[in-house]
Amino acid sequence: MRTHSLRNGSALAVAGILLAGAPAAYTAPAAGRPAAPARGRPYIETRLLFGTARPDGGPAVTGRQFTAFVDKEVTPDFPDGLTVLSGRGQWRDAHGTIEKERSYVLVLLYPESAAKGGDRKIEEIRRAYEKAFAQESVGRVDEHAQVDF
Repeated sequence: MRTHSLRNGSALAVAGILLAGAPAAYTAPAAGRPAAPARGRPYIETRLLFGTARPDGGPAVTGRQFTAFVDKEVTPDFPDGLTVLSGRGQWRDAHGTIEKERSYVLVLLYPESAAKGGDRKIEEIRRAYEKAFAQESVGRVDEHAQVDF
């Protein structure tokens, strides 16, 4: 029992030391001072991860093909704006091979109130890319965000 309470006490002491040296942004506001006001409105941020190598060995998806895909399949459903980032990525394919490839990250922001409709549209975009470019999958990441434009 004594060892258990020492561990808990040690953990609390370490946490206290870490918080004491932490920047103000990571600590609770001082007593009597209000927290910083929340900015923006509640949105969902969805990132889609598009690979460009084709598992069937065909030619990689070109930048021009990807841009045309975004223009046709994404912009009509998300006309208020989007961001495309270029990158390099890797993942293990269905056969266990680690594939390294040029990739694109598509960032979409939409109000939480539109999440249900947005989800359906995003799933349609994922399926369309998989079908058009013989992809095994399109990765998806969703997060809640406070957004102000």
